[in-house]
Amino acid sequence: MKKIQILAIVISSLFITSCESTTYQDISAVVTNPTYSKNVQPVISAKCTGCHSGGKEFPNLENYDQVKEATFDGNLLCRINGECGEIMPTSGKMPQATIDMIQLWATNKFPN
Repeated sequence: MKKIQILAIVISSLFITSCESTTYQDISAVVTNPTYSKNVQPVISAKCTGCHSGGKEFPNLENYDQVKEATFDGNLLCRINGECGEIMPTSGKMPQATIDMIQLWATNKFPN
């Protein structure tokens, strides 16, 4: 009986630890030509729109134009870098490779 209980615990542990809570992969490799739809939008959706959509928090970051404007005026990059105000997202700083990718997207004139 104990062997069955231990086996059940081990199997349950495997199922629980195999779950992933993020909806995008953190960027670990250098992205050389990021676009909004392929690279930036998945990050913004996963990390920002929970609060920055539907008028909950300013600025709205629900679409390309809104994200471009927030990045163009410097506010988005300033906040995700922790250089002004409260760092965003509030759950903690994004990986530097992700921040660098968003900066490169801006440098490349915001390709969609």
